[in-house]
Amino acid sequence: MTGAVVSWSAANARRMERQFLRTPAKPGQAGAGEVVDAMLAAQAQVMSAAELSVGLRMDGANRQDVRDALWGDEPSLVKTYGPRGTIHLLPTAQLPMWTAALSAIPGGASPFKAGDRLTPAQTEEIVSAIGEALDGAQLTIDELGDEVVARTGPWAGDLVMPAFQGMWPRWRSVMHLAGHRGALCFAPNRGRKVTYTRPPTSDSGEPELSAEEATARLVRRFLYAYGPATPAQFAKWAAAPGGWAKDVFGGLAAAGEIEGVEMGGGPPMSSAPASAWVVAGDAEFPREPGETEELVRGVRLLPYFDAYVIASHPRERLFPGRAYERALAGGQAGNFPVMLVDGVVAGVWHQRRSGRRLTVTVEPLGALNAAQERELAGQVERVGEVLEGAAELVVGEVTVGAHA
Repeated sequence: MTGAVVSWSAANARRMERQFLRTPAKPGQAGAGEVVDAMLAAQAQVMSAAELSVGLRMDGANRQDVRDALWGDEPSLVKTYGPRGTIHLLPTAQLPMWTAALSAIPGGASPFKAGDRLTPAQTEEIVSAIGEALDGAQLTIDELGDEVVARTGPWAGDLVMPAFQGMWPRWRSVMHLAGHRGALCFAPNRGRKVTYTRPPTSDSGEPELSAEEATARLVRRFLYAYGPATPAQFAKWAAAPGGWAKDVFGGLAAAGEIEGVEMGGGPPMSSAPASAWVVAGDAEFPREPGETEELVRGVRLLPYFDAYVIASHPRERLFPGRAYERALAGGQAGNFPVMLVDGVVAGVWHQRRSGRRLTVTVEPLGALNAAQERELAGQVERVGEVLEGAAELVVGEVTVGAHA
């Protein structure tokens, strides 16, 4: 593969620009749906982190704006099972692509004992039952379980899934698959209870996407948001088999839908270029050092599981020096909220809430100059605005661990 040589700093600057992470922010007001579309998806198993991830990328928004985008009269976001089988916010307009593409990604081996696994026929029966039960309804997990068992049989309710404090019924092992198939998404909570419903159907008039078309579109959108990237990096992000991802990239390259570039420099301590891919015709990057610096300059706070740190590679460049040990969990990104300084991870942080008061403790991994200290204070204030609280900055060691 041959192509233009792209520096990591130029690639990272373009990612930040497209991710609404430039400081100061681009003028104009982007809605929550547009922001999540730029991110491709926003991980949301911790909903406050998702609200912060999206809200920090919007002008003057708070968590209620994200909730309105989810639960309002014309929702632009859907909360459902996304890449890696993890709960995400997805743009409503892109849901047909997501359901077709996620359904096409080959699954791994079942973690359950042979006698506890669902057969392919049982899996299809349960997914169908979930969709039927949620059509026009909003059900709690117990209510949905009763409906699924009534539509399938007692076998679906057998307690065979190891859970946090007991065992879950067999049918719950395919909840993520039901989300991927478009049979299930989250609805507004009923008090403290999570509820589920069926996602909205598309009225765009477009023909239904085939698995091949949807997968190709997802790869192109991933490369637009996070490229240049390799098949292995896409596979890691999507929890897909590496060989399958390599074949998909090969087919797109042969069709002229993606093109190769060379990532100059590679990881630290290496001078060899690394081959990577971008969308065909999308190989323009900032060329001048001043332009690159302008796009990444500044201080940013990003919450747990932010899409930018999870999907951007190589990790050694985004998490340089001490950041690789301090802000990653065994090389896995997203487990710590991070502070970016000039486009790279330069600290970790943690917030503790008491009523409306938020204490935000930031642990820089290097010295900050006066301008960066002012920007950090502004970011902490913005965190408070998004989370609808009054935020106080404390600079010091973060003593809590990952996911705290």
